[in-house]
Amino acid sequence: MAIRALVWGENVHEQENAIVREIYPDGMHACIAGALAEDGGITAATATLQEPEHGLSEARLAQADVLLWWGHAAHGDVADEIVTRVQARVWQGMGLIVLHSGHFSKIFRRLMGTPCSLTWREAGERERLWVINPAHPIVEGIGPMIELPNAEMYGEPFAVPEPMETVFVSWYEGGEVFRSGLTWQRGGGRIFYFQPGHEVYPIYHNTQVRQVLRNAVKWAHNPQKWADPDAAPNRPIDAALEPLVEKGPRLHADGEEGLR
Repeated sequence: MAIRALVWGENVHEQENAIVREIYPDGMHACIAGALAEDGGITAATATLQEPEHGLSEARLAQADVLLWWGHAAHGDVADEIVTRVQARVWQGMGLIVLHSGHFSKIFRRLMGTPCSLTWREAGERERLWVINPAHPIVEGIGPMIELPNAEMYGEPFAVPEPMETVFVSWYEGGEVFRSGLTWQRGGGRIFYFQPGHEVYPIYHNTQVRQVLRNAVKWAHNPQKWADPDAAPNRPIDAALEPLVEKGPRLHADGEEGLR
C-alpha cells in the first residue's frame, strides 16, 4: 500500500508576491506534492491555510501517514485547536516533516518545547548542505552534499532540543553554519526538520531536494498500529508479571479507568 502524504502549505506568498507566483504558479504545496508523487510508493494530497479547518480535518488527518508543513507569514493564523489535533496525530504515529520557516510554526514549537529561534539573512548566497550521516535513509542517493546557488541563510544557534540524529549541516557563503537536517521522535511520530525552501528561489525544483523529500516521507512513515496517546489503562494486581501481595490503601479499584 502506498504511503499517504499530506502537504500543508500556508499559500500566502504565492498569492501576494509575483516572484513566488512565477516560480510556483500552482503553489509551493503543489510543487512539493509533485515531487513526492514521482515515487510510485507515495500518494500526495495538499491542504492550505485558507481551507475550512485549514484543510486539516480529523478525517483528512486520519488518512495521512505523513504530514509535510510549510509556513512563514501566517503562523499566528493557524487555529490552536488544529495544532492540538495535529499534535495528537503525531503522538499516535503520524510522521511530520517541517520545512524551512516552519521552524517557527505553532506545531513545531509545541512538539519541540523550545523557542526554535535562529539567526538569518536574506542575501541570495550560496548554500552547501553537507551530508554528515551518509548511511541515513533520508540521504539515500544524494551524494556528499547539495549545493544551492541562492538561499536564505539560517544560522546557529538553533534553539531546538538535542536531536536524535543530525543528517545535514549547511555552510553559507557568508561563513555561517547551520544544522539543516535534524530528526526527533515524539510518541509514535517521527519528525524531520529540513531547512531549504525559501520561497523566492526555485529550491523545490532542485532534483536532490526533491529526492530528500521523498526519502524523508518513507523514513517518517510508521507502519505500526497507531496508539491512543490518551490511553492509561489499569493493570490489575492479578495481571502483574510477578506474584504481588497488596499492601496499604488503594484509591482505584481493579478495572477502573482513568488517568494516573
